[in-house]
Amino acid sequence: MGILSKNNVNSDQDLIANFHFPTSQKAIIIFTRNPELGKCKTRLAKTIGDEAALEVYKHLLKHTANVAQKVKADRYVFYSEDINTKDIWSEDRFNKKLQYGNDLGERMYNAFIDLLQSGYKKVIIIGSDLLDLNENLIEDGFNQLETNDVVIGPALDGGYYLLGLKEMHEAIFKNKKWGTETVRQDTLNDLQNSNVHLLESLNDIDTFEDMKHYNQLKQFYTTND
Repeated sequence: MGILSKNNVNSDQDLIANFHFPTSQKAIIIFTRNPELGKCKTRLAKTIGDEAALEVYKHLLKHTANVAQKVKADRYVFYSEDINTKDIWSEDRFNKKLQYGNDLGERMYNAFIDLLQSGYKKVIIIGSDLLDLNENLIEDGFNQLETNDVVIGPALDGGYYLLGLKEMHEAIFKNKKWGTETVRQDTLNDLQNSNVHLLESLNDIDTFEDMKHYNQLKQFYTTND
């Protein structure tokens, strides 16, 4: 996969621009799926339809961007398909890269190794589908890395919404059934010889059951449920 894609001019200058020098010892990775109709929040779309699911996802992305830019750290958005130069992730606040790898674990591994090898001392990846995420949780994650090897933000569905590292732990990105309720426990099993701090458990929004309790999301759907 190339570094740049169709939303960018494929010139040598663009390739150079894709490299970023650290301005902090801390970095945030945000994994985002390009918001396209029928291609995001597919489980949610089964209940509320593709168009409503897309609007929900855009709302979640905006919330994530607002939270991330309040944290004192370098910020990186890793796109699933194409780098978009004109979207909610303003280029004066977010560096932009592409995910690459055969599955989620490989893509996360590649993102972490990229930034750790760039000189960052603490790197945290966050999900982009949590209305309960706030800047204090991310700051706490960075602080906990002072005395812990790994920080995990547990998601209620058995995965995690945040993962913080200060050095690579390759095993946690391998041999996982991504998207299932076993991911967090399998990850913890890989970290039995490491100091791990667990943050507050949060609800990520993948299905209608996950979202129906949030008043701010009711504008995006109509249902008798």
